[in-house]
Amino acid sequence: MNKVNILTLLPVFFGFFVMGFVDVVGIATEYVKVDFNLSEQMSGFLPSMVFLWFFLLAIPSASLMNRIGRKNTVLLSMATTLVGMIIPFISYNITTCFIAFALLGIGNTILQVSLNPLVSNLVKGEMLTSSLTIGQVIKAVSSFSGPFIVSFAVAQLCNWQYMFPIFAAVVLLSGVWLLFTKVECEEKAENTSITSSFALLNDKSILLLFLGIVAVVGIDVGVNMVSTKLLLERLGLDPTSYTDIQSVSYAPSVYFFCRTIGAFVGAALLAKMDTMKYFKIHIIGALACMIPLFFVQERILILIFIGLMGYTCSSIFSVIFSMAMRLRPDKANEISGLMVTGIVGGAIVPPIMTYATSLFGGSQNGALSVLCLVIAYLIFLSFKIREKK
Repeated sequence: MNKVNILTLLPVFFGFFVMGFVDVVGIATEYVKVDFNLSEQMSGFLPSMVFLWFFLLAIPSASLMNRIGRKNTVLLSMATTLVGMIIPFISYNITTCFIAFALLGIGNTILQVSLNPLVSNLVKGEMLTSSLTIGQVIKAVSSFSGPFIVSFAVAQLCNWQYMFPIFAAVVLLSGVWLLFTKVECEEKAENTSITSSFALLNDKSILLLFLGIVAVVGIDVGVNMVSTKLLLERLGLDPTSYTDIQSVSYAPSVYFFCRTIGAFVGAALLAKMDTMKYFKIHIIGALACMIPLFFVQERILILIFIGLMGYTCSSIFSVIFSMAMRLRPDKANEISGLMVTGIVGGAIVPPIMTYATSLFGGSQNGALSVLCLVIAYLIFLSFKIREKK
């Protein structure tokens, strides 16, 4: 890549850092639950306020992108996220928290629909999978940093809510940087309806990949959410205590740190290794890492297996996403919108996990059982689907 391409890619890839802010919902949910004395079931719906919008707005966002272009759609997502980060800092109550989570979800939906196709404006051919994986590395770094930013706000600023203006400042920087960067524009595409976008699911391969996105995002959000709860349960800590929550708040960061390493390694491997072989090895490894979490009690072992889950699942999203785009390159915007709709898995899986936990008498083994079933589908997908060369 020449110097001009690299300089153009930098602000585009920085958008993936903003994309990672959505994962802070895991630890933020625990603080909101304590602040407003929410039930386990009610707190389980907070992540849904973020991820529900992927189902409702992903395809309309793709349609909007056809009209105004990919770069302008990314900028719109930044503006929406910025507003969401400002509102709860100005006025903090349960209503503004739900509004903030909703705007975070809306902004992230628009961003995930538009940012991956924007990368495809700049990177072509077989390097697309590797490039999208680099984007996931950056997103994982952001996800890893989120809990530490919250911990910094608690420890140094005496209030976790100070994370909102910190995130707002980063979003503003990202948006301004991209605004003043010249990106080669794609030709405006023909506008499509929601019906025609969902009609792509008539292709069995596209349908299986769509459900794969639902599954892998469900795992990502599910492990993010259950990691803290699992440590609280196994170590006999008080889930209503700020101090106890703070003592295990690093658990999601362990997951995302290992996810970052896995995505970085995956970007290199996928440039040389057969995609389907990579997919099979890593998703079977994910199941092997999940099973011990049903019975281990020691802090270090729980963290090791949570970290290994992050490593094995790190590049599965970009593998599935890029496979779908390569199946129908003529429908790149529509495929992007459809696949991002699958991120609704982050709204579907957590409530099922909390319900399963209640069925297991409050044990987090119920939540782990749901995650095992989701991983089982991805194993099926890895053997069923065929990559288009």
